[in-house]
Parts: sequence; structure tokens; C-alpha cells
Amino acid sequence: MSSTASSSTQRGWSDPRIPRVEDCVLGPLLDRWADEQPDKIFAIFADGSSWTYRDTRREARRAAAGFARLGVKPGELVLSWLPNGPDALRVWFGLNYIGAVYVPLNIAYRGTILEHAIRSAGSSLIVVHADLAPRLEAIDRAGLEHAVVLGGDAAVAGLSCIGGEALEGDEASLPPRAEGILPWHTQMVIFTSGTTGPSKGVLSSYLQCYTTALESFHYLGRDDRFIVNLPLFHVGGTGATFTAIVLGASIGLVDSFKTTEFWSTIRRLEATSVVLLGAMANFLMKSPPSPEDRGHTLRTAMMLPLSEDTKAFSRRFGCDVYTAFNMTEISSPLRAGPNPSPLGTCGRPRPGVEVRLVDENDCEVAPGEVGELIVRTDRPWAMNHGYLANPEATARAWRNGWFHTGDAFRTDADGNFFFVDRMKDAIRRRGENISSFEVETEVCAHPAVREAAAVAVPSEHGEDEVLVVVALQPDVTLDPVELIEFLRPRMPHYMVPRFIRFADDLPKTPTQKVQKHLLRGDGVTGGTFDREKAGIHIKREKIGG
Repeated sequence: MSSTASSSTQRGWSDPRIPRVEDCVLGPLLDRWADEQPDKIFAIFADGSSWTYRDTRREARRAAAGFARLGVKPGELVLSWLPNGPDALRVWFGLNYIGAVYVPLNIAYRGTILEHAIRSAGSSLIVVHADLAPRLEAIDRAGLEHAVVLGGDAAVAGLSCIGGEALEGDEASLPPRAEGILPWHTQMVIFTSGTTGPSKGVLSSYLQCYTTALESFHYLGRDDRFIVNLPLFHVGGTGATFTAIVLGASIGLVDSFKTTEFWSTIRRLEATSVVLLGAMANFLMKSPPSPEDRGHTLRTAMMLPLSEDTKAFSRRFGCDVYTAFNMTEISSPLRAGPNPSPLGTCGRPRPGVEVRLVDENDCEVAPGEVGELIVRTDRPWAMNHGYLANPEATARAWRNGWFHTGDAFRTDADGNFFFVDRMKDAIRRRGENISSFEVETEVCAHPAVREAAAVAVPSEHGEDEVLVVVALQPDVTLDPVELIEFLRPRMPHYMVPRFIRFADDLPKTPTQKVQKHLLRGDGVTGGTFDREKAGIHIKREKIGG
């Protein structure tokens, strides 16, 4: 056991809600597992290479020594701009090993979005892949001074660029790990997807990441292997990876989710668990049946949101489905499983959290009504401690002592919570509030539809009209009138879309979130189907005499 690992009491606190340092802080965790199970595989990579826990600690310590030699101090923010792979892990673990803060950037960033993230971080050092480095040329880099370039050679005017050898330090030269690396210190800053505004950097403590790991994936154990196909600049990627470290389990790390390669990848890397985010589950369910549907090692899947019939998914693929509600800022306050129902539920509040559904004044709404989900926890530091360099956003989110998720929910008579919409994505038509999520769920039920997004567009009568942008299955056509007729018996009259537009693919962030602001910006284009112009008018059904 590392000399820096000690009990909570020895650290000066006796609160049973706060775990030991060696159970929740990354550096001591790596030391613990490297001592207890040095030969166990921690990570298998896409090319078949792997790291044991002994290897992982060595790679982390070598990178840590390199960062220390570059002058990186505990608490300092360092940018990491890398695709999934060994280098991304090496940088993350090396930074945390010396108590520095891991700040990964979305590899799709460029231009003003990239400027915003760099300016927010205020870091002087970035570790960047050579293929991404040229994007730094034409932007205002604020205080950025130095770059460690990996994966090739690159030079950026005005930056001091050095090669990857800078992170191949001598473990013997590592300074003693600071006693001050504690559970409530910042472990990482993950930027939100920015689907409704500028990306915000979420300040996450070791204790938040630890809590998220145990509460989100409470059904996993040391023998599990997580397939990590979400990026390591997203909480889906970092959360799964840190969960494995907390449990002493393992991961299979690949660059992205690919429907046609999913089951072969699961089988090749012998993965037992996965997160299916957004449309991933829908893609798998709509793929042609195959012997690979059962010829694999997967035992559990976390489906976010719960968009498929869990019993049908479980029967076809032979694995249990769990679900939850989580954001980068929180720690899975709602969860359910295995194989929960009804469709669309996010579960119920887990132990240790309080949740409320409130109106714009933070007054609780009546049971069954839609309100914004707000959250607080019993464990200190179990959620974010603010937004990086954005005190205004922090104050708005944390007003009245609760974290405001910005998501609309409702509950049923059994206490199940249902996600309705992002507050900013809600559609109001003919005096009715419409959930874009519910519209999308019904549209995607059509066998020809691969994925869909519903957005509000202006109506000539005031309020909104519903536009659905649809991507079809390969080699399939669909008459929009057929889709309208499919939807009519499945939803209230006011939800049936007026406009339908077909697209090859929906615009997404690299974390597979649909960029609805782009769809709203395009609006009703020349090729958009308008059912009212086609003479299809859907009216309220008359009840009684």
C-alpha cells in the first residue's frame, strides 16, 4: 500500500459518508490495485495490446514524472486534446497522480468553440495530437504557451512545442505525492456538449466521480470489463473508466461506437458491460438479426435514455438492461433496473439524494405535472462544485441550495420519474406543451426510421409548429404521408408533426447528442413536407354528444 494511502480517520475526518483516500482518489487507487493485483488486465486496446494494473501504474508514474519535470503543480489545470487510446489514459492518469487537474477537449472543437474552452481553462500547457495541432494556429490561445505533441510532429507558431518524450519521465524522480490530494479536490473538468449554448466546464471532484461510479454502475463488480466506446472527453467515457479503477475491474477502450462492429468488438475484447447512449440501442435493435446477437460476453447494458422495450432487448441480446438519469454535473440521482418498465422511465431516487420537481420559482408542482428536476445529496461533494470561470452559471444552477438540472420531468402514480424534455427544447403548440422526446420515441417506432429529432419552428398563427427531421434505415424509402398515418393513432392530435424533413444523418456532437439548434436554425427548408399544404388536417377528437 502506498505510504500516502490512509484511513479517513487518519486524514482528520470521521464522517462515514467520506470514503478513504485510497478508495476514491485515482493515484492511491492505482497504487492499491497495482500492489494487490499487479498482473490483472486493466485495459485492452483496439489493436489488441493491453496494460496490467502494474503497467498502468508505471505508465501513470512515468507521465506524472514528465509533467512534474515540466513544472506542473498539484491543482493546476492541463488541457488534453487526444482521441481515445493509451495516450489519453496516460495523460489523464499522470496528471491526477500528481494532483493536477485533467481537462480533456472535444476532438471536434475548432474556431471560436476551441477558443472558448482554452480561455475558460486558463492553462499554459496542452497535450495535443499532431493531427489536431494545426487548429491552434488561427485562434486566440489566451495564456497557452506550451504544447506536448503526440502521434507525430507538429509546430504551432507562438507555442513552444515538444515531443512525446517529455512525458516519458523517470519514476524515481517523482516527488512524493502531495498529502493534500483529498476526495473533495478537483479531479477533472469536463465540458458539456453545448447543445443549447456555449459549453461549460464542469468542476468535478474525486468524490463526485467516485459517487457517480458506484451509484450509476451499482450492479458491476471486479470481474466485469466495461467496453468504453464513448470519448474520454465525455462523462460516459471517463465515468466508465473510473468505475473500473474504483472496482479494480477492467476496460476495453475503442475509438467510437459502430453499429456494424459492435458485437464483434464486444466478443473480441470480452466485454461484459456497456453504456448505450442516445440512439445506440435503437441502432442495435433495428439491425438485421444475426447469430452474433447471442454469441458474445455482454451481461449488462446501461441504456440512456430508456428508449427500447427492455424485455425485447434482453430476449434478443441476452443481457440485462439498466437505466438512470445522469449529467456531467451530478451523480445519477435516479436509477432503475434490471429490465425496468414502463418505457421511458429513468427510475426512482437512489439512497442519499433528494429530488424535487419545481416551477420557475422553485415551488413544487403537483403530482403528475411537469416540472424541472432539482437535486441535492447527503454526501458532501457528490455533485459538481461549479462551472469553470463562470460564476454566473454556477449561481444560476445552484440557486436556493439545490442543483437545477434544466430538465423537465414528470412522475407516475408509482413514483417512477420520466424525462420529458430539456427545458429549452420544449415545444408549445395550440396551448399544449409537447415533449420532443416523446415525439421522437413514436417516430422512431416506425421500422423504416433509424433516428429522428423533433424541434419547434415558428407558426404563422403564433406559438410553435412541430418539425421532425428523420434519418431512414439504409436502402429504405418512406412516404411522409405514411409516417403521418402511422403516428395518428399513437399520439395526441396536437403532437402529430406538421413538418417532416428527411436527412441522411442528424447533426451530432461527438458524444452522440443531436445538435437541435442547427435543426432549428435550418427550419422549414424547400424540401420539407408540410402536411397542411398536403391537405392533411388533424383535429381534436370529439368525445360525447
